Amino acid sequence: MNDVNKLYKLWVEKTADDAQINSELLAIDGNEEEILDRFYRNLEFGTAGLRGVLGAGTNRMNTYTICQATQGLADYLNSRIENPSVAIGYDSRINSDIFARQCAEVLAANGVKAYIFPTLMPTPMLSYAVRRLKCSSGIVITASHNPSKYNGYKCYDPSGYQMTDEAALATYGFIQKVDMFEDIKRIPFDGAMKKGLIEYISDEIVEEFYELVMQRPINPDTRDLKIIYTPLNGTGNIPVRTILERAGFKNVRVVKDQEMPDGTFPTCPYPNPEIRQVFECALEMTKEEKADLLLATDPDCDRVGIAVLTGDEYVLLSGNDVGVLLAEYMLSSRKERETLPENSLMTKSFVSTPLINRVAAKYGCRVVDVLTGFKYVGEFISNLEKTGDENRFIMGFEEAYGYLIGTHVRDKDAVSASLMVCEMAAYYKSKGKTLVDVLDDIYAEFGFYVDRLYNFVFEGASGMVKMAEIMTETRNNPPKELAGLKVLEVYDFDKGTIADTVTGEEREIGLSKSNILAYTLPDGNFAIVRPSGTEPKIKVYITGCDKTKEGAEKLAENLGEAMKALLKI
Repeated sequence: MNDVNKLYKLWVEKTADDAQINSELLAIDGNEEEILDRFYRNLEFGTAGLRGVLGAGTNRMNTYTICQATQGLADYLNSRIENPSVAIGYDSRINSDIFARQCAEVLAANGVKAYIFPTLMPTPMLSYAVRRLKCSSGIVITASHNPSKYNGYKCYDPSGYQMTDEAALATYGFIQKVDMFEDIKRIPFDGAMKKGLIEYISDEIVEEFYELVMQRPINPDTRDLKIIYTPLNGTGNIPVRTILERAGFKNVRVVKDQEMPDGTFPTCPYPNPEIRQVFECALEMTKEEKADLLLATDPDCDRVGIAVLTGDEYVLLSGNDVGVLLAEYMLSSRKERETLPENSLMTKSFVSTPLINRVAAKYGCRVVDVLTGFKYVGEFISNLEKTGDENRFIMGFEEAYGYLIGTHVRDKDAVSASLMVCEMAAYYKSKGKTLVDVLDDIYAEFGFYVDRLYNFVFEGASGMVKMAEIMTETRNNPPKELAGLKVLEVYDFDKGTIADTVTGEEREIGLSKSNILAYTLPDGNFAIVRPSGTEPKIKVYITGCDKTKEGAEKLAENLGEAMKALLKI
């Protein structure tokens, strides 16, 4: 743990000329708990980059922590690459544009060419720009779906997906050597522009992205759909509306209170399309005129959520629901049109529903499990590309509302996913069905799969210690049964092993190491526990399977209670 009082005094001294940061520090003088939380650690740079609360301190997102990370990234790139370059994107969050410009200034001062979008752009657009411009790395300033007090810093590798563990660890090594007050090199943005050290990313790149997304439609003649769209005050407003208009969706209304970029998210304090609250403004609009579909993208537009009109009610579908529906729609439609490649492939995160495996198998498509984090999907596609097999890839999906349709980028993409979801809904509407009807058909064929996600928050320094203790205790004492069901296998991703509790044998998982524990149970049921990589919380994933909806829901509920008891939460 850092020497918090020493660091606090140092920051007060070094930020004397920074009125905003300095006044914030002086305001907490004598508040030991607040000082501890701000300085007990440095924001850790991992495969998800940096993410934290905005403010003064080493455990906060601010000019100093952003520039320290960028100086370390520049040092890392210069140590390995001749004439490196970095593409930079940012969302609507507080200070995102300022932080992005500061990143460009640091890179330019270190001889690293910086390409920056002139305005806010979705994260998948940055992923495309990295590959298109043949950059050595990429930076996105975003905290995705977190509340407004957060911001973040994500780094990408040359293939357009977030840094893998090895590269992130090496970069972090350089970052740790940087004194954030003494070692940062910066030159003014406008001067660097004149010298060609910083360059704006052109509209041509944006247009190319649009053209690639427009290659995704399967049934372009079905466009009769009433849509209400909310970008949640983020980056999706122009790109999503542009794509829907080009695709022929004419009846699209936008939630005015959530249309324009606003990092305070005044009507949706938690701008996460997983939760019903973000649809409240859209639901209010339905009182004037009903819509078939409510569509929401998160602030950096890499995730999308939907609510479907069913009868007189709007049903919010889960990320797993939409992933399964997309698989059924794309595979069945492409098979019907004879455009489904042989040996087709999909990927899903390990924690996502196994129901998609059964749907895909019906069409001869194989689903490959990857670790949580879309970089593993991007890495999978890049490996396919090396062997010329990328045309076999249909979709990547994770239960947290992340989808990638096609291979045009190497990150989840809510622009292309929004288009495909709307086309899917319009297609089934032309057949007299809602998406809920189609999901019920899938359940009737394969049985009911009820998924539950539990989030347990552990704030501050003590919370981090508690999370580590819970994971260690659970790892050392694996359960023999959960909710009366025998545990058949124990997956320990940190050890990289699967322990078969029936035979006593142990085998390798075959995936990268990660702090995840998973328990497989009879009849497709399972439970998974992992700390979040971006937030101070432990996540528990449950899937309950049964022939009836009531049975699956009860089983999922019982498994959730059993996991709470196991974790002593």
